[in-house]
Amino acid sequence: MTLQDKIEIRPIAGHQGLLECERLQREIWGFAEQAVVPDHLLLTAIEGGGCLLGAYDGERLIGFVFSLIGLQGGKLKHCSLMAGVLPQARYQGVGYRLKLAQREFALKQGIGLITWTFDPLQSANAHFNFKKLGVLARRYEENYYGDMRDQLNRGLESDRLLVEWWLTSPRVEAKLAGQYPLPSVESLLSQGAEMINRTEIERVPLTLHSRGQGEGAQREEGFLANLDYRLDLKGAKLLLEIPTNTPEMRARAPDLARRWRAETRAIFGHYLSQGYLVSEFIMEAGRGFYLLERASPEEVLSRR
Repeated sequence: MTLQDKIEIRPIAGHQGLLECERLQREIWGFAEQAVVPDHLLLTAIEGGGCLLGAYDGERLIGFVFSLIGLQGGKLKHCSLMAGVLPQARYQGVGYRLKLAQREFALKQGIGLITWTFDPLQSANAHFNFKKLGVLARRYEENYYGDMRDQLNRGLESDRLLVEWWLTSPRVEAKLAGQYPLPSVESLLSQGAEMINRTEIERVPLTLHSRGQGEGAQREEGFLANLDYRLDLKGAKLLLEIPTNTPEMRARAPDLARRWRAETRAIFGHYLSQGYLVSEFIMEAGRGFYLLERASPEEVLSRR
C-alpha cells in the first residue's frame, strides 16, 4: 500500500491538533516562531468557515492545507494560504489528496473557486498547479509578501503568481480525471507558438567547504541562464522556459537566481498586462516551460 492510499484526510481539530499544525509549519518551511500562523488564528478561521484539513499517517500529522473565506467579484471563494507536506512524505500523492479534499470542502459550501499564490520559479509547484490541478493565472505580484522569514524563501524577493482553481470547470474536471491532453513544446512551436527567451547553461564558480576538497576549493557548476528575452511578441501562444532547480541555484548561485527573478518579473509583468494569461506548465526532458496565451479565462476553462 502506498502512502497516498494509506493516509487519512480529516479536519484538524482541538487544541492539540492546532498545536500540531503549528509544529508542522516550522518543520515544513523552517518558519521563525513569529511567522507561524498560531492556534488561535487557525481556530478563528475555522469558525468563520475556513478549511483546515490534515493528512494523517495513523495518528501522526504529516501534512495539511489551510484556506480562509474571501471574495472575488462579489462572490465567495477560498483563499488558500498554506499547503504543505513533511519532506519525507513529499512526491507520494499526499499533497494532491489534500487539495482534492480542500476542493470537496469548498464545493460543499457552494463555493466554486480557490485561489493561492506560488513562486513562479518553483517548477515543481508549477507542474503540480497547472498540469495536475488545472489552475490558470492572470496576475503577477512583485515582492508580494516582502522579505519572508522562512528558510525556503529567504534571500529572494517574494514575487508570486496568483492562480485560480475553478473547481467545476470542464478544464479542471478533465485534469482531475487524467483526460486532459497536454501539448508538447515541439507541437506548440510547429503550430506557431513563439519562444519568449533563449537559454543556455551558464558555468558558475562555486566555493566549496566540504571535507576532502580543502577549505575554499573552487569548482564550477552549470545552471540555466537567459541569453536574451523578448517583450515585443504578439502571437496567440508564447513559451517561457524557467530553471527546474531554483532551490539549488538560490543556494549555490544566488546572483543568478536574482537575475532570474528580475527577468521573469519583467516578462510576466509585461505579457500579463497585455492580455495574456498563463494556461499550462510543460515538463519535458528535464526542462520546464510556461505556456502563455492571448485568450479569455472562459475559453481556457471550457476546454476538455
